[in-house]
Amino acid sequence: MPKLEDRDFGRLVEFIRNGYGINLDKKRMLVEGRLSSELRKKGYEDFSSYIDDALADPTGRETARMVNRLTTNHTFFMREPEHFAFMKNVFLPEVEENVTDRDLRIWSAGCSTGQEPYTMAMVIDDYFGAKKHAWDATILATDIDTDCLTAAREGIYEAQSLENLSAEWIDRYFCRVDEEHWRICDRIRSQVVFRRFNLMDEIEYKKPFDLISCRNVMIYFDSDTKNALVSRFYSCTKEGGYLFTGHAENVTSMTGYRYVQPAVFVR
Repeated sequence: MPKLEDRDFGRLVEFIRNGYGINLDKKRMLVEGRLSSELRKKGYEDFSSYIDDALADPTGRETARMVNRLTTNHTFFMREPEHFAFMKNVFLPEVEENVTDRDLRIWSAGCSTGQEPYTMAMVIDDYFGAKKHAWDATILATDIDTDCLTAAREGIYEAQSLENLSAEWIDRYFCRVDEEHWRICDRIRSQVVFRRFNLMDEIEYKKPFDLISCRNVMIYFDSDTKNALVSRFYSCTKEGGYLFTGHAENVTSMTGYRYVQPAVFVR
């Protein structure tokens, strides 16, 4: 197998950090392992030639494919369930009482293959029940990985991804594809809009968000990049709105958010 030379690893780390805010400096084995399959598939004999071509591709497709390979996407339904309990017991009751135009704004930033925003959509559907039709509760879900977004839009998942869901919810919100796969129902799929978005870009929005969830994404960012991103989140969060982060991701008071409970912050 070709060896990833220091020079090539260094320019990859710099490209990903500058372009996407992700620090791969201590992920050399991950980078080498994930790109090795691309080399074999495309017939390259060394990393340098592959990286040259990927970065110089005028269509951007090979660059995007390389970025997709280097981003970590591991998620499942009802991951870190404390957030969804908070949605049900605190956030949605507040929304029901205070959002008079019934326009609910939620952003799942770094949505991977869609399990997080679909879980949110199920929590909302379960909470409002028959009153749900009166609300605009469409969730914006974004990621930089185009392969993940394609899978998210399809909404087909392996059975093991559903292990944290109750049998009642599986029966209500999924239909079986085959022995190993389930598909999210159309009613829930229609409640999530998937878009490609780089979190390093300027955030554009029509109305501030009631809730932004960016969980287990910033763990790969250095502190300056993370604080700058959280400050941008703050600027587009409604007064009294919330930010969810991963439990290993700290948010400093410098960003303006106030601590509510582990991994939950309020503007």
